[in-house]
Amino acid sequence: MFDKNDHILITGGTGFFGKALLRHFQTYTQFVPQITILSRNPQKFIDRYPSLAKKADWIRGDILELQNLPRNIEFSHILHAATDSTLGTSMNSIERYDQIVNGTRNILEYATWTGVKRFLLTSSGGVYGSQPDHIKLLPEEYFGIPDPLISDHAYSMAKRCAEHLCALYKDEHGLNTVIARCFAFAGPDLPWDAHFAIGNFVRDAINSPTIKVTGDGTAIRSYMDQRDLANWLITMLCMGHSGEAYNVGSDFGLTIANLAETVRDLIAPDKEIIISETPMPSGNFRNRYVPSIAKAYSQHGLITNFTLEETIMNMATSKIAQGEHH
Repeated sequence: MFDKNDHILITGGTGFFGKALLRHFQTYTQFVPQITILSRNPQKFIDRYPSLAKKADWIRGDILELQNLPRNIEFSHILHAATDSTLGTSMNSIERYDQIVNGTRNILEYATWTGVKRFLLTSSGGVYGSQPDHIKLLPEEYFGIPDPLISDHAYSMAKRCAEHLCALYKDEHGLNTVIARCFAFAGPDLPWDAHFAIGNFVRDAINSPTIKVTGDGTAIRSYMDQRDLANWLITMLCMGHSGEAYNVGSDFGLTIANLAETVRDLIAPDKEIIISETPMPSGNFRNRYVPSIAKAYSQHGLITNFTLEETIMNMATSKIAQGEHH
């Protein structure tokens, strides 16, 4: 997919997506292009993940500070994944919106400076808004929308605007822009202490007396392995059709309660599952959140290579091996 002159810039390279990509390149047996990662604090990542960090060159910078990005480097590809999707950070809704929209605008502008030939935006399945009950798998052709009058939808609304910016730069500057609408993922690099249910369940199965389900357990989700995620993103960066969006995720949906049971059965069969039965928070439209991935398969032959059970066991064994179960 790459040639010897290709040079990829990755934003968001220190987060979950970035780690998945670096691990992919670490085990990639064919030609690996030159990789540069933009980070506000490269040394922090280098110190914590030295074996991953050595796969890339590093630039200190911020996507919100366009004027400080280097103009003396030419990139062939940009994979823009710099968005903090973890709840509970110090950002409020306005700051989150600005980071996504203004950051994407800056990196698109930067792409025009450096002569980039391919640009991939990691967007979100949240751009579709609420998934109707009669649509079991959301296709790219579904044109729903999150309620713009609910502030909790800032992340999803900002991603819609970021997608539109890609369309504008494609038409105005001839930039080949591709959209990856990402759903839910799992793997060893998923945080255990955030709002990601599958990570919390694996943590509880290893560390806690019980496995706790926040909510009533009826919400339906699907999970793609981070190894598949990396492969799909790289394929779309290189081969995705310009001006088009692709769902990225698994089409195997199950309830959160079923997910907890699956984790329990694999890791800690004797542990009790406690469901809090707390109602969904205000503004949460994701009772069902499962994509159709037929387009990615039909255009590029992409499939999910890892089952949910394989993903869960990989998460558990990796965490235990790292000593993070104490």
